[in-house]
Amino acid sequence: MNLEGKKIVLCISGSIAAYKTPELTRQLVKSGAIVKIICTEAATRFVSPLALSTVSKNEVLSNINDGDSWNNHVELGRWADLILIAPCSANTLGKLANGLCDNLLNAVYLSATCPVVLAPAMDEDMWHHPSTRHNLKRLKSYGNTIIPVGHGELASGLVGDGRMAELSEIIQFIQTFLDPKTGQPLKGKTALVSAGPTFERLDPVRFIGNFSTGKMGIALAEELARLGAKVSLVLGPTHLRSVHPAIQTVLVESAEEMYHACDAAFAQSDITIMAAAVADYKPKNKSEQKIKKGDDALEISLIKNKDILAHLGQVKAAGQILVGFALETENEITNALQKLQKKNADFIVLNSLQDVGAGFGSDTNKVTIIAKDGSSNELPLMSKKETATAIIQTITNLH
Repeated sequence: MNLEGKKIVLCISGSIAAYKTPELTRQLVKSGAIVKIICTEAATRFVSPLALSTVSKNEVLSNINDGDSWNNHVELGRWADLILIAPCSANTLGKLANGLCDNLLNAVYLSATCPVVLAPAMDEDMWHHPSTRHNLKRLKSYGNTIIPVGHGELASGLVGDGRMAELSEIIQFIQTFLDPKTGQPLKGKTALVSAGPTFERLDPVRFIGNFSTGKMGIALAEELARLGAKVSLVLGPTHLRSVHPAIQTVLVESAEEMYHACDAAFAQSDITIMAAAVADYKPKNKSEQKIKKGDDALEISLIKNKDILAHLGQVKAAGQILVGFALETENEITNALQKLQKKNADFIVLNSLQDVGAGFGSDTNKVTIIAKDGSSNELPLMSKKETATAIIQTITNLH
């Protein structure tokens, strides 16, 4: 009930995710909030204003004027402790970013004197479109807060990024946002996470790499940020991004670039998780021109990359938590324990490619967390967001 007495204006735009908003409203009210609702005209095609007014116990507003009466958008914008726009469609996102004011939702947003939180919802290609990224960046620069989208099945039938965050995540996000002392045990802590693959160039058009997408590392960074930590995310070449305001992303390509980025941030980090799939080797010689196909076999000489986890283990100070990842295909536990000791880490998170649903690219994971004292915690198959929550909980409880 830690939203007791909080005044929230819930703004609903035209997205299929609007069907979830009666339940979202019910949970906000159950948490003690006073909820007033604004729907765009498009939103009313996806969700019934009658259902929303019933669960909120307030009239649902859609237009600036209803016949002879005027819905005072300035008053609404000043009444609220928080404006939550959920779902926020690509269309509404663009209007808000550019200051357009053609409906009541936009007018209330422009009149707001309180914080504004947006929960976007759209299809994957729309979410990753440059104009959407630009609009998100602009909205964040205005001081608005973005709740990260989810990854999963979309209305188009595709599977990808763009789902509105789960209702439990939105409620928890709002509770933490309005009462930072609630659910933020890592407030004041600094974290470093590496994620994604690294690419080692052979020539201007070819590289040595792997199939990592960075999903697990990004989920870990977002969970650390949700718990209050200030996070540096060193991210290899992947199309995935986090828009969490507490995460600063450093984009890198090669293992060498990742080494220097992690080394620069490590000294200030209380918790470091090396989840990236770093290439162990790189070409000894990189061609400045495209290598042409010849009649003979092509031989490439490889040399070792710097071992980032081992380096951080050597310079680790007392009180710092260092976590590594181990992806194994055989003798999993033995190899993970050897890596744990050799790299001077506090924990190793073991992935096995023998487990169905685990590994690169999937939305789920199955890991075993092994501590320096030899204790271990084998987690069941679950989403990478749930896995991230369990990993952070385990390492902070055991350390």
